[in-house]
Order: sequence, then C-alpha cells, then structure tokens
Amino acid sequence: MSFHDDDSSDDVGPVGQSKLESFLFSCELSSKVPFYTFQGDEEEDLEHFLELRTVCLGEGAKEESNVVEVSAINHQGKTISVPIANLHINTLPMVSLGEFELKAPVTVRLRAGTGPVTVSGLHLIASHMEESDLEMMSDDDDDEDEEEEISPIKPAKKKQKQ
Repeated sequence: MSFHDDDSSDDVGPVGQSKLESFLFSCELSSKVPFYTFQGDEEEDLEHFLELRTVCLGEGAKEESNVVEVSAINHQGKTISVPIANLHINTLPMVSLGEFELKAPVTVRLRAGTGPVTVSGLHLIASHMEESDLEMMSDDDDDEDEEEEISPIKPAKKKQKQ
C-alpha cells in the first residue's frame, strides 16, 4: 500500500485515517561503511516507510561491480534480502528505482564492490488521525466554502460607433 502523493507532503489517506509527511533520505555506502539500517521512531501511532528512488556511484568509484541489496521484513514476518542495483562506472553508474517503498526497519548493504554508492529517496511518516481531528478538518473546509462567494460574471459593454 502506497501512502505517497506527489502533490503534497501532508495528506489525508483514502479513508481520512492517516496523515503523511515526507523527508529527504540519503546514505553513502563504501568499503568503510558497507551498510545502513533505517529505523523509525518507536512511537505507537507512527509508521515509517523508506521510499528508495536512486542508487548511484560516487566520485572516485573504481572499475568494478558494486552490488547494492536491501533487507526488510516480508508479509510473513521473515527478513528477506534482495539485490536492487549492480552498478559499474563504465556501463551503469546510476539506477532509478521509481518509488520502491519499504516499511521500516530496512537495511541497505553494499554486497560487492568498494563504492562509494549513494542511495537516496524519501522517509515517509504516516500518523493515524483521531476522529476529532478529522471533524475539525471537515469543519474548517466547510467554513472556507462559505466564505468564498463567486460573483457572477457580467458581460462587457459594447462601444457604439460614431
């Protein structure tokens, strides 16, 4: 289930139950730092997602294959690892992943190569809204509709020829 909407960083979900915030995410992997684990805060009413967008080689990358994989929990609660990019400076220095969304925790690992490899995307935080919050938002929307009255358009007057 995707919570992302390109038009806004704060949204109400399809049934009006969630509020979504998005923040820029980036990490650099190399032989010195071969993995990064993304974890959200431990607050009960928040869900954290990592939406991966691009994986690219950094300056100084060698002529070698750099394989990047992600590990996350599948629908059965088991950790699964999947390679997402095999980069090479001469043939494929960057991969666009579109909107590859995973629920936290997620580990991004440089499985082969020395990098540097930059992984970037969005950190999405979904918070569940209370019914009272939804009613207040609905009331605010109603007030805005009442305040905005559109005056009728009047036709332009024609000039008479002399």
